[in-house]
Amino acid sequence: MTAGTDTPTTGTEQTRIHLDPFVADLDGESAALRAAGPLAAVMLPGDVPVWAVTHHAEAKKLLTDPRLVKDINVWGAWQRGEIAPDWPLIGLANPGRSMLTVDGADHRRLRTLVAQALTPRRVEEMRGRITELTEGLLNRVASLDGDTVDLKAEFAYPLPMYVIADLMGLAEERLPRLKELFEKFFSTQTPPEEVIATLTELAGIMAATVAEKRENPGDDLTSALIAASEDGDRLTDQEIVSTLQLMVAAGHETTISLIVNAVVNLSTHPEQRELVLTGKADWSAVVEETLRWSTPTSHVLIRFATEDIPVGDKVLPAGDALIVSYAAIGRDEQAHGPTAGDFDITRPTATRHISFGHGPHVCPGAALSRLEAGVALPALYARFPDLDLAVPASELRNKPVVTQNDLFELPVKLGG
Repeated sequence: MTAGTDTPTTGTEQTRIHLDPFVADLDGESAALRAAGPLAAVMLPGDVPVWAVTHHAEAKKLLTDPRLVKDINVWGAWQRGEIAPDWPLIGLANPGRSMLTVDGADHRRLRTLVAQALTPRRVEEMRGRITELTEGLLNRVASLDGDTVDLKAEFAYPLPMYVIADLMGLAEERLPRLKELFEKFFSTQTPPEEVIATLTELAGIMAATVAEKRENPGDDLTSALIAASEDGDRLTDQEIVSTLQLMVAAGHETTISLIVNAVVNLSTHPEQRELVLTGKADWSAVVEETLRWSTPTSHVLIRFATEDIPVGDKVLPAGDALIVSYAAIGRDEQAHGPTAGDFDITRPTATRHISFGHGPHVCPGAALSRLEAGVALPALYARFPDLDLAVPASELRNKPVVTQNDLFELPVKLGG
């Protein structure tokens, strides 16, 4: 993280916090954002100036403010042609027409269809399949040779990917290529010449899946979206493809980081691990405190102001872009008290976090992600109660992804 002096659209001199594309010190960066907040002037990788909301209370207000919209055409920098089409984060800023990028009636229409497939009953019905996948992956982990295992590659990644593939009806043989493409999709280091090719190939895979489900529908969300479009809900093919891509991207990345971060947190806080392993605290507390303290999603891109919006002692100018800095928000002392910087699964405010969002665009897959982690973590530690990091936590490396709190790998010793 570096700081420089730039001139925002308000015309007043501000210090912009440049988000580190290599995410070398997310905690330090988040602390700087909180100190500059609740509305901080930020530079995204690629020298794209935006604003970040960094405090809990102000974030909740802005996430329900109708003056902030998802329509990229409101963004002055976009209108003026200042955002390159091969900007590495363009797929997150302008991912196509889905419930993520529309507001009002269109948003309700698209979101309702997804929510109908992710009702509490439907999610709970997935518990058996998640348990089956978890046990199969743990059996594989137990059979691996060597003292050290990359728990991310062998467990935390495949579990949510298989779950979201089942939910959306994705063919399993497509998963390895999707893994490669989504790594490029989220990375700040994807070469410009590969950005558009990556987006094109991702859209092509999703379009092919939609075409296959038109011919052979199944009990999956993609088939349900197609059926809804044929029953008069007026979904276009682009909306179905973009919704499928959104659900796959969000549905696996968040849960991977949730599981990985929970394991790191328990390994680096053995007194907290002892509480949960002895039954003095519940696994749901581990999940919620991990979501708050080391939220899987560091920053969410982007909303656009249709008019000037006062935030604290600053103003978010009309036509400017806002990101939501959940990594900073999760440790806001105004929301969680003076110990907000501590990982504590007995914290009474742990569930007060907004790491899955707030307001109309709150993540519809939150319950599924919680269920996956709630099945995976106790099963993992029941099988390997002495599991611990194989390297010091200081040696764990973040991937160059400014939107995700994501490690390259998670080397562990299984113990026993």
